[in-house]
Amino acid sequence: MSRIVITGASGQYGRSLTDRLIAMGRAADLILITRTPAKLEERMAQGCTVRYGDFDKPETLASAVQGAGRMLLISGTRVGARVVQHKAAIDAAAAAGVGHIAYTSFIGIDDPANPAEVRHDHIETERLIRASGMAWTMLRDAHYADAMILMAGPGVMASGQWVSNSGEGREAMVWREDCAACALAVLTGEGHEGQTYNITGPDLQTFGEVTAIMAEVTGVALAYVPVDDEAQYAMFDAMGVPRQPVDDQSVNGIPWNSDDMVTFGQAIREGFLAIRSDHVERLTGRPARSVRQMIEENAAMLRGAAG
Repeated sequence: MSRIVITGASGQYGRSLTDRLIAMGRAADLILITRTPAKLEERMAQGCTVRYGDFDKPETLASAVQGAGRMLLISGTRVGARVVQHKAAIDAAAAAGVGHIAYTSFIGIDDPANPAEVRHDHIETERLIRASGMAWTMLRDAHYADAMILMAGPGVMASGQWVSNSGEGREAMVWREDCAACALAVLTGEGHEGQTYNITGPDLQTFGEVTAIMAEVTGVALAYVPVDDEAQYAMFDAMGVPRQPVDDQSVNGIPWNSDDMVTFGQAIREGFLAIRSDHVERLTGRPARSVRQMIEENAAMLRGAAG
């Protein structure tokens, strides 16, 4: 069995995937790349190889990927700067003889009219991967339900309202763990070369509908408040959320920047993310989990955050 290298292995996605691979008995086959190896000391104890590698220092990646047959490139966190970072990882993998690269991309990026700021990073990274000479698989993940329910949800509960510029646009939010399960299937299975998968949840929903489910499940009255893009920016500005990305910065538990979030809302509102597929079930053998289930499983936490 070929060794598997995972970039950004200390992040949430990387940790979830690594747990699954270790549970399969693949610890010795894993090469985990991180710019903070101290965060992964327990992985070494579990039998994984941990190597220092930094997207911003290409020379560190060349040795980090040595010996791997497959790679999962988990997209970086700095929206707008990722193409250069990802190119360093792709070039290192190709030079080291990695045979197959999978990438955590994003849904709806084929349409050049899609206003989401993340589109450029992902479409350009996919282009570089296709041109690399390696076999490839694109895992186009929908918006994480975790981000909205677990990270933004407490603020919604505390204020009693979900304020969004996504209007009546629909998306099929997906559990991050379901995304990791799909990556597992691709990295450990066969026949995924040249495939692009849309990794989505089971339901196309508006944020208004999700707000109503949160209210129903928690028993707390909540209102959905649609706003325009300027009002959404003003809200984030007032919270102290930066418009441009800042590494390792979090405001009220939210690690994103507002250019990213506002263009996300715009893309939803204009219908670019209204994509639903059965690819989670096709890859994992079980249906994608719903936003409702995530709310139900975290109802006590959400209730506790209510004002």
